[in-house]
Amino acid sequence: QTTAAILDAGCGEGTHLAAVCKWLQPAFSVTGIGIDLSKEGVLHAAKAFGDHLVFAVADVADAPFADSCFDVVMSVLSPWNYKECSRLLRKGGTVIKAVPRRDYLKEVREFFFGDSPRRNDTADSAAGRFQARFQTFERKRLCYTKTLSQPDLERLVKMTPLTWKCTDESIRRFISRKAADITIDIDILIGTGPL
Repeated sequence: QTTAAILDAGCGEGTHLAAVCKWLQPAFSVTGIGIDLSKEGVLHAAKAFGDHLVFAVADVADAPFADSCFDVVMSVLSPWNYKECSRLLRKGGTVIKAVPRRDYLKEVREFFFGDSPRRNDTADSAAGRFQARFQTFERKRLCYTKTLSQPDLERLVKMTPLTWKCTDESIRRFISRKAADITIDIDILIGTGPL
């Protein structure tokens, strides 16, 4: 069986890494490692998925790993360091990065910040930087709206930096609803091997 070492740089609570590893495991013997600066996120990830995956508090800009030790480096809606990613990736390895598009969590922004203009779509500039650094390139858009229940709305406001500086009262109003539609709008960028 082929082996694969995967790093989730900015793993949060570990669900993305766990899903990718589970999906790959029929075909690969997977070693999954997640790093994040959030001690709470890493603790949650270790409790939820620590039997099969490894999680550590670490900086994605200065990861505590040897050069060229990962077959896959992924980052889902997290800060990104191209130099460090290239250092960690094995020759011929794969890089996966998810970046937000203009309508990502638009309902959250509208609720907390009123009718402010939509933010600029930074996905194009992120895709350009990504494409300039990796040999092959693929870009896929994922866009859908999902109805979240009240408990999921609570989890959402804890997760997204959009609400971290909002007042307690506005957060209570947001999560007091029984449900709300929330838009996910991201680009998934896939590359192989640094240039």
